[in-house]
Amino acid sequence: MAIKLSEHFNYSKLLKFTIPTIIMMICTSLYGVVDGTFVSNFAGSDSLAAVNIVWPVITLFGAVGTMVGSGGSALISKTLGEGKKELAVKYFSMLIYFEILVGIILSVIGVFIVKPIAMLLGAEGAILEKGENYGRILCATLPAFILQNSFQSFMVAAERPKIGLFTSMTGGVVNMFLDFLLIYVFKMGIVGAAIATGVGQCVGGLLPLMFFLFKNSTNYRLVITGFEIKPIAKACSNGLSGMVMIMSISIVNMIYNFQLLRLLGSGGVISYGIIQYIMFFTVGFLSGYSHGSIPIVSYHYGAENVDEIKNLFHRGLVIIFISSIIFFGSTECLAPVYSKIFVGYDDELYKLSVHAIRVYYFFILVGGYNSFISAFFTGLNNGKIAAIISLSRTLLFEGGSILLLPLIFGINGIWIAVTVAEVISVFVAFILLIKNRKKYGYF
Repeated sequence: MAIKLSEHFNYSKLLKFTIPTIIMMICTSLYGVVDGTFVSNFAGSDSLAAVNIVWPVITLFGAVGTMVGSGGSALISKTLGEGKKELAVKYFSMLIYFEILVGIILSVIGVFIVKPIAMLLGAEGAILEKGENYGRILCATLPAFILQNSFQSFMVAAERPKIGLFTSMTGGVVNMFLDFLLIYVFKMGIVGAAIATGVGQCVGGLLPLMFFLFKNSTNYRLVITGFEIKPIAKACSNGLSGMVMIMSISIVNMIYNFQLLRLLGSGGVISYGIIQYIMFFTVGFLSGYSHGSIPIVSYHYGAENVDEIKNLFHRGLVIIFISSIIFFGSTECLAPVYSKIFVGYDDELYKLSVHAIRVYYFFILVGGYNSFISAFFTGLNNGKIAAIISLSRTLLFEGGSILLLPLIFGINGIWIAVTVAEVISVFVAFILLIKNRKKYGYF
């Protein structure tokens, strides 16, 4: 029996409701991991460096889907909590059509700017050529990628997270099969990786679209409607933190790649890419839980159920604490295994990667709190505070740390930059929590 947003949530029910979103995020992240594994082992280090440089650019565009999905699901869940079902359906349809339009526009723009951006980040020669091919192919599937990102939130808000999980897993399986077929069997290299990822994104984005095109048992469906500025702007402002976070992370990744190319060459970019692949799983869990709980918070906020908002906040902090400890310990122990999978063929790269993972991964002890608090404010329909946390956390503190700390600590300054930024950010987040506690009553 499906869990309703209106119910009281204990730990078991919270995890049961959010686990499909967590797995969705991890499955979506598998695109990059599988591509990296096949590209690294069967297409060469230049191809892997090209993927690591260009992928943040694609993620930057895809962040529109996260913004509309997280902000839109918060708006629609609040509207449902207020008892306005027909208006909620109208908002949902409007936001999906808006995403498709924006996706088409960004797809065209991306084809023309992917090469200049790669050059700006320091790519040249074979890495530049491969990165351009990879990026242009993925720009063609941007509308589907944006939809896929938004449906991760909309499926949860529609109380059908398992359907969202199924579509994401199907897309992941398709991606993995095509990676094997196109890269390993047909030797298509980075072009094969791009095609595999693009097809997987189409599966993840278009299957949910088809579900909502027809009559279904949820409160969500696609109806004919025009565009209205106010609800679209409200959804975008609500979800701005999610978009800002992903955009900032993408920009930070670009800064990382620029610094690493300058200080360590392509080997540094590859080691950082391995760290990102590991983060897809751990951060996927933490972000998946945080974003999966947004519709619950929004519903009870709309229904003015302060006791449940307090309950969701306290239980969320406990879940983040326990999972962060587990992820930190396991990653420190398994760093040699992860490095062996991706660069076992090169002893120097292997040693560099093990060291980088172990130093970098201290960030996980505090990073989950920032994700949760930002998402919690999104659920409370306060996109402004959520955006402040996300923007200061990533672009300001991380970007600044990446540029400054290597001047003081050398190459280790890059690996500790995120941990330093997350520690500063968690203080900012808790100050904002204390400042707004009376307004929302979460403690």
